[in-house]
Amino acid sequence: MSQNFDHDDRPEAATVFLAAEAALLTERVRMLREQLADVDARIQETADRLRRRSAPCRP
Repeated sequence: MSQNFDHDDRPEAATVFLAAEAALLTERVRMLREQLADVDARIQETADRLRRRSAPCRP
């Protein structure tokens, strides 16, 4: 967890804390998915370029 949560017997406090953590984690997952999509696109571009370079030249 990103914050230090002292033991608190109040369910409301735990709920608020966990909801905030969930929101942060959800945003982080979204950002990571975007970054993975960018990396995937770059891999595809590179693979396409390599395929074109290794294709036999036709006269």
